[in-house]
Amino acid sequence: MAEDNAQGRIPTVIADDVHIVYRVNGTGGGRGSATAALSRMMRRGKGEPRGVRKVHAVRGVSFTAYRGEAIGLIGTNGSGKSTLLRAIAGLLPTESGQVYTDGQPSLLGVNAALMSDLTGERNVVLGGLAMGMSQDEIRQRYQDIVEFSGINEKGDFITLPMRTYSSGMAARLRFSIAAAKNHDVLMIDEALATGDRKFRVRSEERIRELRKEAGTVFLVSHNNKSIRDTCDRALWLEKGELLMDGPTEEVLKAYERETGK
Repeated sequence: MAEDNAQGRIPTVIADDVHIVYRVNGTGGGRGSATAALSRMMRRGKGEPRGVRKVHAVRGVSFTAYRGEAIGLIGTNGSGKSTLLRAIAGLLPTESGQVYTDGQPSLLGVNAALMSDLTGERNVVLGGLAMGMSQDEIRQRYQDIVEFSGINEKGDFITLPMRTYSSGMAARLRFSIAAAKNHDVLMIDEALATGDRKFRVRSEERIRELRKEAGTVFLVSHNNKSIRDTCDRALWLEKGELLMDGPTEEVLKAYERETGK
């Protein structure tokens, strides 16, 4: 760590032997589930309740991320990528190990949450406020956010309720709101999988700008091209374990050889 700092590399996220475990009620939902939940709460401290299954989603993951890096997270479905991001954002507790962050991590889709009954206009304001932007900053950047999203290219959709948007339109607006602010750590989970090629190119360029502005970007995507075009480093997770951490091209080639993807 001292050597990295001496070279001017400033750590933004440190994951130290992180384990994340979900506990799933084996009896499922439906009637009586609230009673079952109360019963489990009453038995806390007496060991694991019967019928509760443990899912070990992340297993001993360690890495250090630095300012100016864009890091791609790759792996097959269920490999623990999104779970790891939620832990970095402080939304999931670790079973053991620690996550340390320098600055405020922002997980796209949480910090810029959208409300379906409100218009796109109102969601831009609320999303900006949720990320810590002032009213003046939101007013100054409002038009850029709308233009970046491209949702008004085929009509005045920004004045309509979010429930009238397609999933792609909502994802584009969500990304545009989040990208309007410089972030210490910005985590993007599959946001670039929606939208046309023009929007993806704009998004990838904005990620490169965020890196230059001393932020750190994490990108989860099943689109290897997006990872190649955007990230200089990649983490490969499978079954919750970190299999490889290195330069993007090196890690992607190993992943593609192994999985055929």
